[in-house]
Amino acid sequence: MSSSALDNEPQHTTKRPTQRTPGPSKTGLAARIALVVLLTAELMDILDQSVVLTALPAIQESTGAGPAAVQWLTTGYSLPVAIGLITGGRLGDLYGRRRVLLTGTVVFTVASLLCGLATGPGVLIGARSLQGVGVALMIPQILATLHVTFAGQNRSKAFGLYGAVLSVANVLGPVMGGLLTEGDLYGLSWRPIFLINVPVGLAVIVLGRRFIPESTAGTARRLDLTGMLLSALAMILIVFPLAEGHLRHWPLWCFALLAGGLLTLGAFLRHQRRKQNNAPLLPLALFRDRHFSGGTAAQVVHGLLCGLFFMTWTLYLQRGLGMSPVHAAVAFVLLSLGELAGATIAAKSAGRFARRLPQSGALIATAAMAAYGLQAERGQADLTLLAMTTPVVLIGFGLGMVSGPLADMSLARVEHEDAGAASGLFNTAMHLGIALGTALTALVYFATTGGSPDAGLNRDAFITVLWWVGGLLALMWALLFCLPKRADHHAA
Repeated sequence: MSSSALDNEPQHTTKRPTQRTPGPSKTGLAARIALVVLLTAELMDILDQSVVLTALPAIQESTGAGPAAVQWLTTGYSLPVAIGLITGGRLGDLYGRRRVLLTGTVVFTVASLLCGLATGPGVLIGARSLQGVGVALMIPQILATLHVTFAGQNRSKAFGLYGAVLSVANVLGPVMGGLLTEGDLYGLSWRPIFLINVPVGLAVIVLGRRFIPESTAGTARRLDLTGMLLSALAMILIVFPLAEGHLRHWPLWCFALLAGGLLTLGAFLRHQRRKQNNAPLLPLALFRDRHFSGGTAAQVVHGLLCGLFFMTWTLYLQRGLGMSPVHAAVAFVLLSLGELAGATIAAKSAGRFARRLPQSGALIATAAMAAYGLQAERGQADLTLLAMTTPVVLIGFGLGMVSGPLADMSLARVEHEDAGAASGLFNTAMHLGIALGTALTALVYFATTGGSPDAGLNRDAFITVLWWVGGLLALMWALLFCLPKRADHHAA
């Protein structure tokens, strides 16, 4: 983003009936620093979703973690995020988005230190879950602050950068995980993948307190505790049996929990309908806008395919093709370069092409995923990094064209007073999708491998995964028709 774009950006100082403003206007430099801090916080959050992927074999060897524990190293992070994002968004509306962001950063930083010091899988999974709690507080404030601070083309550019960071972080995590694990700094093996968050988190806390403007929504008078408990219980009852079902051979209690989760979700929605005029946790009126509802549905599918693809891809590269963590990291670099290119195009377009841009990205990724599936099936054990470069880069390129425009167009019509709740819900869609996608690996991948390191089994399982992911990409492309056909509605 050019400096002039933010130098002239109207800061969040104009008083609104529903918005407590931050006070004195920030300078252009302060606005740019605030944007960098927000995007750094987002980068840290998303990195830790995927940083464990290339480190999984080393973590297994070091801690003695079995297949169930390996799966929960990811699910244990995603589940509290999915549970808490809506509540985290409303807390920001109520008590101040900067305050809640910094509180979440403190929790996340402490949890990262505990992850780095963990000696067994139980402690590590517990610390990962605490990281998820911190993220649930942090992420909604990032989108909400961008939404209420920037406007028009500048907001589209800010969301474009948000999408670029999101895209790059999804694949930079495994790259960092592989390089830091292989580097074995000070004999710490995989532990630096978590310890690196400590100095970064401290920087976000110090700079965020100084430069991020504070904002609240005046209409959010109190927290809907009943809604918070019902939404959390529904997420637990749905995601937990999906994660554990295959590992326990689908006992009856798994189906009972799923049924209970759906009933609890229905009770939550009924409660929210009754609370619509009395500070609800989730303003259901948001779903009357098909741009938001359709974009949120597409975000669920986006998270689902990411959760399914990235975990199984790292296992395929290392166990199916016999790559080292560093070589697997290089494969993620290829994907990352493609995502960066796609996200850069999306950021520079600043919303001019409306839904055509993310739809084009989804089509490119779908075609590339199909080509990769055919290549993996024919190449079997002989597939090299050089040979897979073109489809992998194109997969990343297509995904990079989706993230930023999807967030911008989905939230474009949301009122500032509901920015926190809408951002929380939109991010919940992504993280719930990731949790469901990770749980789906039990059905699609581990059902074939049984947790075995056998190369042939891992290759066969991954080829099956690719066809599932291709289908999910096609579904996401169809959902993107709900986004605006023309860009003029949010250009102002």
